[in-house]
Amino acid sequence: MPDLVQKGKRASSPARRTDGAALAQLAARLGLSRIEELLFHLPLRYEDHTRLTPLDALSPADAVLVQGRILQLKAEAGRRSGLWLRLGDGRGTVDVRFFHVHQAQRKTWQVGVWLRCYGPVRAGAFGYEMAHPRGRLVQPEQPLPTRALAVYPTVAGVSQDRLRRAVADLLTRLPALGISETLSTARLRELGLMALDEALESIHRPLPELMHRVLTPQHPARRRLAWEELLADQLVLRRRRQRARSQHSPSLCDPDGFCGRVEAGLGFVLTPAQRRVVAEVRADLARSTPMLRMVQGDVGSGKTAVAALAAAVVLGSGWQAALMAPTELLAEQHLKNFRRWFAPLGIQPLALLGRSGAPARREAAARIQTGEPALVIGTHALFQDWLQFSRLGLVMVDEQHRFGVQQRLALQEKGSDGVPHQLVLTATPIPRTLAMGLFADLDVSVIDGLPPGRAGIRTVVLPARRRGEVADRVQVACREGAQVYWVCPLIEESERAQGEAAQVLFERLVQAFPDLRLGLLHGRLASSERDAVMGAFVRGELDVLVATTVIEVGVDVPRATVMVVENAERFGLAQLHQLRGRVGRGASPGNCVLLYETPLSRTARARLETLREVHDGFEIARRDLALRGPGEWLGTRQTGERRWRVADPVSDADLMAPAQVEADRLLDEAPALAARLIDRWQNQAERYAGA
Repeated sequence: MPDLVQKGKRASSPARRTDGAALAQLAARLGLSRIEELLFHLPLRYEDHTRLTPLDALSPADAVLVQGRILQLKAEAGRRSGLWLRLGDGRGTVDVRFFHVHQAQRKTWQVGVWLRCYGPVRAGAFGYEMAHPRGRLVQPEQPLPTRALAVYPTVAGVSQDRLRRAVADLLTRLPALGISETLSTARLRELGLMALDEALESIHRPLPELMHRVLTPQHPARRRLAWEELLADQLVLRRRRQRARSQHSPSLCDPDGFCGRVEAGLGFVLTPAQRRVVAEVRADLARSTPMLRMVQGDVGSGKTAVAALAAAVVLGSGWQAALMAPTELLAEQHLKNFRRWFAPLGIQPLALLGRSGAPARREAAARIQTGEPALVIGTHALFQDWLQFSRLGLVMVDEQHRFGVQQRLALQEKGSDGVPHQLVLTATPIPRTLAMGLFADLDVSVIDGLPPGRAGIRTVVLPARRRGEVADRVQVACREGAQVYWVCPLIEESERAQGEAAQVLFERLVQAFPDLRLGLLHGRLASSERDAVMGAFVRGELDVLVATTVIEVGVDVPRATVMVVENAERFGLAQLHQLRGRVGRGASPGNCVLLYETPLSRTARARLETLREVHDGFEIARRDLALRGPGEWLGTRQTGERRWRVADPVSDADLMAPAQVEADRLLDEAPALAARLIDRWQNQAERYAGA
């Protein structure tokens, strides 16, 4: 039903064809680049306008459609005023209140005319009433729609009725738009999918009895569109992979065994998982096509050692390697480790940090430009225009999700003699189905074991009322030489948010721990202040670090053996697992205390019980994805990363592998169709993929 209270005019007939220019303008207003993308701009929900509710049968309800003659009305003076009226249909009455009514409605809405309204019903002082429903003038016998009306996400100036007319028009021209079936009848049956044209009709114009099910995960119409989106996603990733394989990279074989000498000086024996991943990386580096590999490893699994041995192969082959970290503190930790491993063998790693002085930058740049084997570790300074590599053979990116896409590509493009190999590292375990969708262009290696000697982490879950007992134990631990993280979700108190605020908590703990050295770390501090505080904690100059979740990922503080998390019920599973991974990184066991406020929801209780019982990061990530769904799980990803509009890697996991097979077939047998699918679903992702 058109919204005439706001617009003040009668809607055009849905049968009227909209010209191409108007459709293109409408699509552009919604941020869509092609007209046919309107068909994949899916509804948020539906409204049932197919049935009138008699006025003597009303009861409190979310939303119903009613119709009646205006029996009485009252209007206040003013150009945009409220209006009260009473409708009657011969069987009953209902009072209707509109908050704002245009002058045009005031002239035409008079006693005796018929009005059709859609909105919620509630009990009022003198019977049932409706508050500001959508209303339109009608004839008493005017036909009702036969399908549920879709309610779309929209922008200012684009009405629901305009969107519905446009989509209804496009549904009649699917062949002309090039929207054709990509699967045979047998394949549709095999996958249990609906034909595309039927799916689009069901999504945009469902029968009223189906409108509450059509957008649910297992409905055939939604599954059909999810298949389309997953297929387009895989096509994008495979095209990127094909482009990579068509490029040339140096073949790096380390003829003199430099990698072996570095491994012998590590000071520890590699785990079987590390050995397997190193072998996979070495095999990639030996090829003359670019390595595109992601190494996943749980907190403390030894990814840095793998990166060091990859760099050793490159240096031993006479080429240069660069490692980019998201923060200066993490870059400095890498620099410290790599200097310990490489300096005895005559390689002095170079540092290029944001605060590196001009002389240090000039010296590093000069050495890099000579083409001599070099290992460069830094942050964003690595992809500045003034820095030019002469023989860049390997680009390594730590915590790759912390960088934007263009930043990673800018570093990879610095190779002057072929495309450098690329190795990305992440300590965020990614469930397999999600990795198949997000990183299908990468080969994935998993370090699925921890080095020996790690004492592990004990996790306890306690109600917040026992905070005093926890504070006593913290004091004892600090006196025995331990360091403590105390984490809370907020920076300062807010009337609208519950939980311990970092600033207030810090002041409280300063009073409670007069003999201890405390520091405060949160996101509103300047980066230089954050670095100074975190650096002091790393050096052992602080006993307790009160912090929000800005605690550095990957930073080793061996004496940090205790972590206390306030309001743990407010964190996601994966985030809590990452936080507790900050402790127990040395020979002493770690202790993580999760404090929660009551009452706990069922979901929050399930999260905390999982953290207490499960220590495998991949299993935790799988459960977290199932609990929160992909939208929230991906909610903090960098701009440029892809998000699915329809597909769900949990409920649609069984479609991932068939979509990969189908993508390979289309690229080989029907590249034009593959290109249309990419344009339809993934125009933004294709730019991400480097098209």
